[in-house]
Amino acid sequence: MKRLGKVSHYAKQGFLILRSDWVPSLNDRVIDKELTVVGTVKDVFGPVRTPYIAVKPKVKNPGRYVGEVLYVDVRKSRSGPRRKSTKKGKKKRPAPRRRG
Repeated sequence: MKRLGKVSHYAKQGFLILRSDWVPSLNDRVIDKELTVVGTVKDVFGPVRTPYIAVKPKVKNPGRYVGEVLYVDVRKSRSGPRRKSTKKGKKKRPAPRRRG
């Protein structure tokens, strides 16, 4: 759990806006102090040193988080990057048809 910042307001576009001292990755899970998932990071904008973070909420009443401190969930939900399975053999292409 890494401190993201304090929620300044709930924008009419449906995002919680907060200010941070660091830049999180997009789609990081955002949680509150009770480890409840509040939403995900959808946008980072503003000055480089103290950017604004737009969080898309996944809770019913996101306005109640105004003034609260939110955190980024640093626990990994999966054990590594997912990879596509590779087939060892190639598929055979059908022979081209001859006209004539």
